[in-house]
Amino acid sequence: MPKSSALRIRIEPELHREFLDTCKRLDLPAAQVLRQYMRKFVEEHHTGIQSELFDSGDKDNNYEA
Repeated sequence: MPKSSALRIRIEPELHREFLDTCKRLDLPAAQVLRQYMRKFVEEHHTGIQSELFDSGDKDNNYEA
């Protein structure tokens, strides 16, 4: 998938240096590591728009079909 978006964040210089040093030591591109963390975060927290309406396992829905 082509990459067409950028993300700019502010972090402490020490954290930035340590992160880049660790990536280099593990022979991993920093951008790849960040994308992996982002995918995992989204996977763990993604709910989608109105996903609760379509969650068949939710027993708290108080409507009848």
